[in-house]
Amino acid sequence: MNLYQSLGYLVLGSRLRRMSETFLAEINRIYQNEGIEFEASWFPVFYLLSKNESLSIKELSEQTEVSHPAASQLITNLKNKNIVETSVCTDDGRRQLVQFTLKGKAILNQILPIWEAINNSMTELAESDATAMQLLPAISAMENIFRSSDFANSVSGKLNPVSHE
Repeated sequence: MNLYQSLGYLVLGSRLRRMSETFLAEINRIYQNEGIEFEASWFPVFYLLSKNESLSIKELSEQTEVSHPAASQLITNLKNKNIVETSVCTDDGRRQLVQFTLKGKAILNQILPIWEAINNSMTELAESDATAMQLLPAISAMENIFRSSDFANSVSGKLNPVSHE
């Protein structure tokens, strides 16, 4: 058992971050090996725009559960690469709608088969181990627990009050 495994929940965040970084590096390597200009961090926006002709930055922010400034920064990055473009919403001039450019649509067509291959490969890997099959349900359960509880206050309540005499 390595250090991370032996420390249990004390290093949960570090282990999840390490696993995420490793996974995303592998995904980015797949795109690079296929000669496709795409970064794994763009996935949520690409996926949502693949299912919707256009979305506002606010809608993208809400659906990806990231802050509006973070979503806006990603959209600006994709605009600078000529992958998406924005237009003013005809119903509400304050809203900017995001949609793919022709280049963005071309990239989407290149990556759709890769998404399917990634999903199939990950399913095969997970199905090879009964415990691994529980990963996605366990992550969902923990996300729900964190949404419905006040973890910081729970920990604070378990600490002994320090007397300042």
